[in-house]
Amino acid sequence: MAQRALRRWYAAFWLTLGLVPQAMGVWDQPDDTKSTTLALLAVLALAYPITGNFPGDPTVRRHAFLGVLIIGIGGVSYLMDGAASLLIVSLPHFWIFAGSPRRAVVLSGAAAAATVAGNAVQQGRDGEILTGNTIATLIGYAAGVLFGLWMHRVVGQRDERARLLAADLENTQRQLAEAQRRQGAADERERLAREIHDTLAQGFASIVVLAEAARNGLDADPGRSAQQLLSIEQTARENLAEARVLVASGAGGPLAQDGLAQDGLAQGGAAPASIAAALRRTLDRFAEDTGLAVTADLPEVDCDRTARIALLRCTQESLANVRKHAAATTVGVVLERRPHGIELEITDDGRGFVVAAAAGDTAGGSRGFGLEGMRRRLAELGGELTVTSSPGDGTRVFALVPPHPGEA
Repeated sequence: MAQRALRRWYAAFWLTLGLVPQAMGVWDQPDDTKSTTLALLAVLALAYPITGNFPGDPTVRRHAFLGVLIIGIGGVSYLMDGAASLLIVSLPHFWIFAGSPRRAVVLSGAAAAATVAGNAVQQGRDGEILTGNTIATLIGYAAGVLFGLWMHRVVGQRDERARLLAADLENTQRQLAEAQRRQGAADERERLAREIHDTLAQGFASIVVLAEAARNGLDADPGRSAQQLLSIEQTARENLAEARVLVASGAGGPLAQDGLAQDGLAQGGAAPASIAAALRRTLDRFAEDTGLAVTADLPEVDCDRTARIALLRCTQESLANVRKHAAATTVGVVLERRPHGIELEITDDGRGFVVAAAAGDTAGGSRGFGLEGMRRRLAELGGELTVTSSPGDGTRVFALVPPHPGEA
């Protein structure tokens, strides 16, 4: 666009300072000379736009215009006893339309020769060869060649820099796309690992604990063992449903409504239950499986799907840690909405642990992996997780989820 505008400005400059002065200079000449010169200048003025818009090969059109220009300059030089100024003003045409520096030098040289020849023919055999017009023509041609070659080099260097920059940009974009692909794959692996830890791994851990308890109580309390076997069957079915949904999500299929089967947020195709109902269901299962005393303050709290799943997963992970590590007798859960978000507090009276040491332990299935997973899940929602514990003093897990932008 800028190059096209520059050519239009030069065309106006060529007409104003190249053709118009020649037309004014011939006005006081004899009628034959004046009419012929004006007709020749008109041909040059019309050849520029007509040749540019003519159908066919653009290269042929441009060379045709340059041929007309060479003949026209030679003719004006003959009629007006020299046309050095017209030649000098017309030299950029040759560098614009010739297509290469070599052709530009040859064609502009032909125009300079036509200018000198026209002047020489007008002078006659006995005329002066090195006239002022001839000298101006030769100097103008030489300066035009030097300037044209310099500009060609400058433009070539600019184009080369642009080409290198474009290649660097393309390479950078390719590297960025590859990095994004690798990051996406890493994020997907992390998501699947977190989902497996929060669902399947917890379910299998529960099955192991229940199976051990059922085996140990077969003789002493058959009824209790039967109940535990039913819990094992139910947990195994839920884990199977979890696995199917994880496989579907990994293959690009839709996730089950509001999460997986065992989260308690969607049952039997019904509308998703509230977070309070899901937590009560989870706590009831936990109390039934472990026999621990569970106290809960769970008012009805409205929140979006992602917040419900995050709060439920934090509860499931905390209860799993209580089951595996705490040796507690009571567990308390409090859910509450505050102006700054939804708060969930889970406490136990177990043996406690050193939080810093657990946070540094990221082995699969460890308490540290679960805490880090909870933190990342809440961080994705703009929330935070605080764990307070020390050996012998129990554990307090505090989760905060900020309000959704659409919530009041």
